[in-house]
Amino acid sequence: MYTASTRVPQQERSRATQTRLLEATVDCLVEYGWSGTTTTVVAARAGVSRGAQLHHYPTKAALVTAAVAHLADRRAAELRTEAEALPAGPQRLDRVVDLLGVAFTGPLFVAALELWVAARTDAELRAALVPLEARVGREMHRLTVALLDVDERRPGVREAVQATLDLLRGLGVANLLSDDSARRTALLHTWKRQLATLLTPHAGPPERAAPAAGRARARQEVTRPS
Repeated sequence: MYTASTRVPQQERSRATQTRLLEATVDCLVEYGWSGTTTTVVAARAGVSRGAQLHHYPTKAALVTAAVAHLADRRAAELRTEAEALPAGPQRLDRVVDLLGVAFTGPLFVAALELWVAARTDAELRAALVPLEARVGREMHRLTVALLDVDERRPGVREAVQATLDLLRGLGVANLLSDDSARRTALLHTWKRQLATLLTPHAGPPERAAPAAGRARARQEVTRPS
């Protein structure tokens, strides 16, 4: 028999149940896709009762969007932790892009992509997903700026960061049906060099040299007797 000191608080049990449901949902989306991820399948995989699942997430749309939000928050925290070990200097940019690339090939990306496709024709899911995707997109952008340690107030920096995320998203889609790692590596190698140029502050364009004819005339003016 549990005593008051050993009984697990109801709130902690509730959080544990939610976590199991959310992680089982992502697993099901990756393994079975949107159509195969039913609330009954998720509850069974999480090891919770159907009633408990309905108590926390009464609809499938509520369940899957909460699962993606949960995994996105966890992955962002992991990226921040991993970034603490990154070196300073020129190598940092390469490593940051590689870290972000993993985020666009892992379970979170696959699960999110299942929802994007399904939301095209599912009004309830779309209504729940659009604000979530906007929030996740903003947070990923801010995280990337922080990891790269760049100043977004400089012209072109915001666009360069967003172009990086868009490129990684596109490469993630290309990698879904077949192993696209060789082409991906080559493209990212080229983009890293371009990105380094775009993000490096410049003092400004050098002064344009005077044309040869102009320089000759200037010398004549200097040497002409008054």
